[in-house]
Amino acid sequence: MALEIGHSAYDFSLPGVDGKTYSLKDFADKPVLVLFFWCNHCPYVKAYEDRVIALAKEFGDRVAFVAINSNDPTQYPEDSFEKMKERAQEKGYPFPYLFDETQSVAHAYQATRTPEFFVFDEERELKYHGRFDDNWEHPDQVKQEFVRDAIIALLNNEVPHYSQTPPIGCTIKWKQ
Repeated sequence: MALEIGHSAYDFSLPGVDGKTYSLKDFADKPVLVLFFWCNHCPYVKAYEDRVIALAKEFGDRVAFVAINSNDPTQYPEDSFEKMKERAQEKGYPFPYLFDETQSVAHAYQATRTPEFFVFDEERELKYHGRFDDNWEHPDQVKQEFVRDAIIALLNNEVPHYSQTPPIGCTIKWKQ
């Protein structure tokens, strides 16, 4: 059961790999918020990583991008907070990378996958939920850029062409 389109964003207070703690209000200055569930080990995340970084750099002045890792690091040590710091630095993430150690944020958003994208408008109402684009394996064969299209629509005060697509990726690794 996914978060419904039009639902308000849930607030959070999560530590970032940069040493700061973030909540929704930290992104209030941007008219669009792209919140996405992320991790280090998932091959889908790795396939999308450079595309997401490029999109964040392209729209970073007007759009807040926020990555959240909710995976259990005891099962997947590669997703530990220390490894998150290393990954963000190595790849030069232009967005906060937050650790949801209790998994409460993933539960609130009803997220199930990495990566999984939630795009909110200025009132922080959900306008798009799902996958990044239509081809995780072959960036050169992408025909539909769902997150980009949602961002552009919202920046133009329009409704995104797609409001939902099935997220594709690894399952979130829940604590036992």
